[in-house]
Amino acid sequence: MEGLKVLKFDIFTTLMLAVLAIYFGDFLRKIFPILKKYCLPASVVGGTVFALISLLLFKMGIVQLDFDYKAINQLFYCIFFAASGAAASMALLKKGGKLVLIFAVLAAVLATFQNGIALVIGKFMDIDPLISMMTGSIPMTGGHGNAASFAPIAVEAGAPAAIEVAIAAATFGLISGCMLGGPFGNFLVKRFKLENSMSNEQVMEEIDVEGSGSILVDKPNLIQAVFLMCIAIGIGKLIELGLKSIQDSTGWKVALPIHVCCMFAGIVIRLIYDRKEGNHDVLYESIDIVGEFSLALFVSMSIITMKLWQLSGLGLALVVLLIAQLVLIITFCYFLTFRLLGKNYDAAVMAVGHMGFGLGAVPVSMTTMQAVCKKYRYSKLAFFVVPVIGGFISNLTNAVIITKFLDLAKDLHTIWIS
Repeated sequence: MEGLKVLKFDIFTTLMLAVLAIYFGDFLRKIFPILKKYCLPASVVGGTVFALISLLLFKMGIVQLDFDYKAINQLFYCIFFAASGAAASMALLKKGGKLVLIFAVLAAVLATFQNGIALVIGKFMDIDPLISMMTGSIPMTGGHGNAASFAPIAVEAGAPAAIEVAIAAATFGLISGCMLGGPFGNFLVKRFKLENSMSNEQVMEEIDVEGSGSILVDKPNLIQAVFLMCIAIGIGKLIELGLKSIQDSTGWKVALPIHVCCMFAGIVIRLIYDRKEGNHDVLYESIDIVGEFSLALFVSMSIITMKLWQLSGLGLALVVLLIAQLVLIITFCYFLTFRLLGKNYDAAVMAVGHMGFGLGAVPVSMTTMQAVCKKYRYSKLAFFVVPVIGGFISNLTNAVIITKFLDLAKDLHTIWIS
């Protein structure tokens, strides 16, 4: 909106608002128990209210809020992934191997379906195939990052509105993932009576946790946890730079996103400490707290900084395409993800995670999974498998799938304009 005053928030004030949004979300969850019942996280609730206020201020022509948040948000994102890696013991790595493979295939199949349904429905509604693709796995499984990366290709191919549509679709996906994940997980747990369904191994884990008497975190371990996560993200950055250097000099496509490198660094730290003598449970619990803190701030900042007015430009046809994507992912996660991953409590939490990154972002997966786990119980397996798939493997498979479908969309675009 031209001529509108812009109110800028620096890193410090943005961080303050993110925390206030979490507190406000907690407050609303206490006032409206239905929010807690359906596992809607405080960061999502408070952040969404703030984003709606920002939208109202923009639409009324009062002010546009602008935030300096990307650098600090990436920091929290990387710390969270490092903490997720540090949660993966050798036993968990072995146990999760088969599920990672199954989940990787499921994520690739979903991305394929997302593009297929976008092109098919787009054809029936006489939408440019390149624009239809901007509602498929580019913004859905790919999120804002892929939307910004791949949409310019569609613009060059002859779809000038591709970037705006892709960013708006990614925003729609992010909001939908935040709102649907928790209630979906709650439905699965209730529908299949999974509240108390545990294997003997899970029962023993539960007894161990209870026997350790809700681990009390002390100051030295909490400080050490923070320091270790700082080391992990530093190592992660060095890994990223090393792989990028190898790619630049050899041409081999070995570069990885920094958050994935940080996760690997976290895994290495965990394996080192598992080999050291002594009980490190308090340290591991401290690392979990650091990860949870980072995730809450990342999600809150991501939501309060959303530009919801980007959605107002979507026409009816594109709204239909996006609703079709919601129907697809709910159906897919219910009938395929949940069942093929074991149809148990872990599978239910992983299905919630799949819905999160299938609609745009791994942090959405983690925060909605966390909300479900707070209501019922923790799933170590889900919190290891989902970041590996959503934060790493699906990025690779989705890029290949997008490239193939974009080539197809270009050919269809040529036919469409003729």
